[in-house]
Amino acid sequence: MAKKAEAREIIRLVCTEDSKHFVVTTKNKRNTPDKLELKKYNPSLRKVTVHKEKK
Repeated sequence: MAKKAEAREIIRLVCTEDSKHFVVTTKNKRNTPDKLELKKYNPSLRKVTVHKEKK
């Protein structure tokens, strides 16, 4: 049996202020074809920063 093409893909969210920190998550590429931009906590900076999707 063949599997259907999966809608979810694994992405990496990289911090915009400190490019060393990143978060790995998944997104549905059918519902959100554009790049994600989320606020996440950066432990090295000790504050919440904007993280952008990078492949």
